[in-house]
Amino acid sequence: MNGHKIKRILLDFATYLFIIIFTLVAIYPILNVVSISLRPADKLLSTSLRIIPENATLNSYIQLFTSTPFLRWLFNSTFVSATVMLTSVTLASTAGYALSRFRFFGKKAVMIGILITQMFPATMLLLPLYIMLIKLHLLNSYLGFIIVYTSTALPFCVWQMKGYYDTIPVSLEEAARIDGCNQFQAFYKVVFPLALPALVITALFSFMSAWAEYVVAAQILQEPELYTLAIGLKQFESSMATEWGLYAAGSLIVSIPAVLLFLVLSRYLISGLTLGSVKG
Repeated sequence: MNGHKIKRILLDFATYLFIIIFTLVAIYPILNVVSISLRPADKLLSTSLRIIPENATLNSYIQLFTSTPFLRWLFNSTFVSATVMLTSVTLASTAGYALSRFRFFGKKAVMIGILITQMFPATMLLLPLYIMLIKLHLLNSYLGFIIVYTSTALPFCVWQMKGYYDTIPVSLEEAARIDGCNQFQAFYKVVFPLALPALVITALFSFMSAWAEYVVAAQILQEPELYTLAIGLKQFESSMATEWGLYAAGSLIVSIPAVLLFLVLSRYLISGLTLGSVKG
């Protein structure tokens, strides 16, 4: 019995040690960015391992908000990401419900088409998307930007919602229909609230797909007034010099909304991801 207990203690110790080591490995780059953002301008390239540098200052953060268009970039990213999130949730929740509950001609082809679109990275679609936006006169505009991000996020979101709806018993809707609800009321009042975990996954994925994306945005947006955070931060880097303090401070601020979203919505993430993949 004692040998078994010792073996269990050693196994727990090894597990916790493994977790701690890899947590430190993951956190160190973030701490390094924090350190760079707090360094005085003459010590940005210091090799010191101190997290809080000597003569730490908030000048980089102050300069970021007062001497750069950072707030404009923040507004653009927030507006685009929020619009993409709302559009994706609306379209994915209804499209996923239709694929889950109704039988219609071409349903299988639609589902296969959705899966096929997931095979291609967004970078492969840059040229056709660019040509389409030019022909539609939507290049360098909020609307074109939102359409591109929504179209790239929707395939995963629709499939996720369809899989989650499959786990909700049809008998609940039938009971609602017997009580006098029509098809839309049964969906809105019964199924929609039960699909909250999947809706959270859809909202989070679509928001993050637009929040810090750079490659697509760099091709579509040319007007400085439309720059998002990803493109704006890139302006701190040039061939001659890089403003590392501003770069680090901006990067940390950009990461805050994503971290807060994950913390607030974390209780829905596991159930949304697992239940949505049970059927499909």
